[in-house]
Amino acid sequence: MEWAACRHAQELAMRRVRLTPRGGTGIGEIDLCQGPTPENVRYYERAVRFLGVRQIEVKLPPPVGFPCFLCNDCHLPLRQSARSAAPKREPALPPFFDADREPQEILAELRVEIDRIDSEVHELLMARGEIIDRLIAVKARQGGGSAFRPGREAEMMRRLAERHRGVIPLDCIESIWRIVIATFTYVQSNYVVHADVSAGDAAMRDTERFHFGFTVPFIPHNGPAGVIEAVARSSGDLGMFPVDGGAHVGPWWTQLIGSTAPKIIARLPFVERAEHPAGMPVFVIAKPLQDAAAREEVLYCLHIERSWDGLPANIKKIGGEIIGNVEDEMGLALLLAVPKNVYPDQIRNALYDGNILGGRIDEVGCHASRFKL
Repeated sequence: MEWAACRHAQELAMRRVRLTPRGGTGIGEIDLCQGPTPENVRYYERAVRFLGVRQIEVKLPPPVGFPCFLCNDCHLPLRQSARSAAPKREPALPPFFDADREPQEILAELRVEIDRIDSEVHELLMARGEIIDRLIAVKARQGGGSAFRPGREAEMMRRLAERHRGVIPLDCIESIWRIVIATFTYVQSNYVVHADVSAGDAAMRDTERFHFGFTVPFIPHNGPAGVIEAVARSSGDLGMFPVDGGAHVGPWWTQLIGSTAPKIIARLPFVERAEHPAGMPVFVIAKPLQDAAAREEVLYCLHIERSWDGLPANIKKIGGEIIGNVEDEMGLALLLAVPKNVYPDQIRNALYDGNILGGRIDEVGCHASRFKL
């Protein structure tokens, strides 16, 4: 069997894993040009056992017709020839399984490899911290700037969800990354998360801890108004409250009107899916961001004189959604979310079929598009 014809090698190529015929495995020297010697077989098996955590660069192609040690079709015959095993063919063993070694030996070796990976993860996190130190210094030279980058964070979480595979649940990976991002942001510039717990302290606290961890301070408030006021008074805090807080909390989004008022900068979770451990949709507010906002969806406060049954369908036609609908002293205050390429005039046109007079339209925030699995 030639290397190119090996289905397992093709599968590895699909995973972008590259094999080194000569050295570079970090486990032992290997020279396939010498043929299937016992040493080569052993080193090769140990190398490929950990391919999921290591990329290995191709340096020299193996000789044509030389099998790969990996797939069931050629793994056992090669191992038999290399170790002078009985010529009788036995049922193929699963890849990476070595029947000639004691389980205790294999387990001890695997635990050593786990410890090595843990150390590398820690080293990489500390290296990330060093980059943050440099980032802080560069920002100071250009006059500072917000540490929050909601657009970048949303894109990071999308890439994470798309490339994730293996036995570890995505919930675990997402939580780790959210805490890493939130904590390193806190290191750059200390901040507090103010949260509306009027709909239930436990659910909101779980959501806040999932997305921001335990390093970032958490301050509860009994309603959106207290959250918005606290963020407005702060130098750089965040606020968080449920997307659907109910009519009893009032039209809180009207407090976001004005160039200096806090604005919605994110909708969490970034990756929506069934049975998410922190799946309650929440808005995050902050003081206005200049160049870091994610403007894939824009939120507007729209005042109209009265309601109309056909309004949700008309807003949907332009790709929008009515998030909030509460009466106030000016009539009816709506919170709308529309794509970035939908402008206020198009929103007003959606009112004409119902002969509804629309008042002022004010932008109250923006966020990344919802990403669903």
